[in-house]
Amino acid sequence: MRRRSGASSELITKVNVTPIIDVALVLVIILLVTAPMMSVSDLPVQLPEARTREAEDERNVSVTIGTDGKMAVDDRQVAAASLGAAVAERLAQPGNDGVLVVVRADTATPYSEVRRALDVIRHAGAKRIAIATRQKGQLAP
Repeated sequence: MRRRSGASSELITKVNVTPIIDVALVLVIILLVTAPMMSVSDLPVQLPEARTREAEDERNVSVTIGTDGKMAVDDRQVAAASLGAAVAERLAQPGNDGVLVVVRADTATPYSEVRRALDVIRHAGAKRIAIATRQKGQLAP
């Protein structure tokens, strides 16, 4: 057997990082796959159904509140003091039992005005009340 001379053998002075990177990437992939499964609880729940488009297809009563305090029920302007009577009158019409009352308020309208209107509408006999919003990305009229 022949021995190699010491001059021809080289020492390994650098660490090969390729296997370390491979293992790290595999661990990241495992984490990305298992993370969504870990964030959901095991409790059995029945989620509610969203009904965002339903209001557009059915007959409803529209209450509009402007920034200046003016109010309208459908296409008729009413004073704030007579809002309850106007909504009760619309709900008393034949076929309007259980109709959806949609409140449309400007973004600059104070929340206290909207809250007061919601209370008046509820006391007027409305069983179903919704607040109109615009979807993200929709341009303001």
